Amino acid sequence: MSRVLITGAAGQLGSAIVRAFADREVVAHTRATLDVADPAAVRRAVADAAPSVIVNCAAYNAVDTAEDAPGDAFAVNAMAVRSLARAAEDSGAAFVHFGTDFVFDGETDAPYGEETPPSPRSAYAMSKLVGEWFALDTPRGFVLRVESLFGTPPDWRGRRGTLDGLVEGMEQARPVRVFTDRVVSPSYVVDVAAATRFMVESGAPPGLYHCVNSGHATWHDVAAETARLLGVTPRLERITMDQVRMKAPRPRFCALANRKLANAGFPMPHWRDALARWIASRGAFASRDCDL
Repeated sequence: MSRVLITGAAGQLGSAIVRAFADREVVAHTRATLDVADPAAVRRAVADAAPSVIVNCAAYNAVDTAEDAPGDAFAVNAMAVRSLARAAEDSGAAFVHFGTDFVFDGETDAPYGEETPPSPRSAYAMSKLVGEWFALDTPRGFVLRVESLFGTPPDWRGRRGTLDGLVEGMEQARPVRVFTDRVVSPSYVVDVAAATRFMVESGAPPGLYHCVNSGHATWHDVAAETARLLGVTPRLERITMDQVRMKAPRPRFCALANRKLANAGFPMPHWRDALARWIASRGAFASRDCDL
């Protein structure tokens, strides 16, 4: 492998991907240096870099806003993916794109496999699904579906995820609202990045893979385990999805099965193991009773 071009490099996942390829020659593009929605700019960037691998971490993630502005979501999550995939194919590069659990409707009680037909229920979800189709249309295209990403460092200043909010609330002894009926398979960005590198270097067949940490749990279970690792007694406020008004529907049961990834040679660690490693990487936090 020679040069790796990464888009969305300043984001939570993109930053982890950059670190995973740190011993390679990396061309890291952020929103400020490359507008992925501009096909001509994408062609120039790929031609200039002449990469052997393109990893697309750019995404439009404003799920509710997309209901009123679907064009913005499709511009980044679908049409930009088409431009990157075509540029990858023209240059002979492998192409990695990241999908989402939102392509499913959540009306199940067992983790989704790659063979399950998608059933998107929002503009955001549909835009992500179309992006998957474009990515998989290129001969060396990989789509790695992730969900509930976590893994930011303590000094992170970018977009914060659900787990960041949980930890911050517990450390500040504030009440934390958690869903008792939304089931997820958390994805540690460090593990996702390691899997990404493995897939493009190992000769694994291109295609669709679920790239999440093993196991699944409700957000309440994840919060309880987070509190245990922090050594605090949390103030958890239990809520259900029906109690929260959201413009775009979310899948209630959105756990993903990652057996295909394991069969390709990369078994993902359990989410509890991943969570413990992330908490440890944030540095010691003095144990105290937060049940005020």
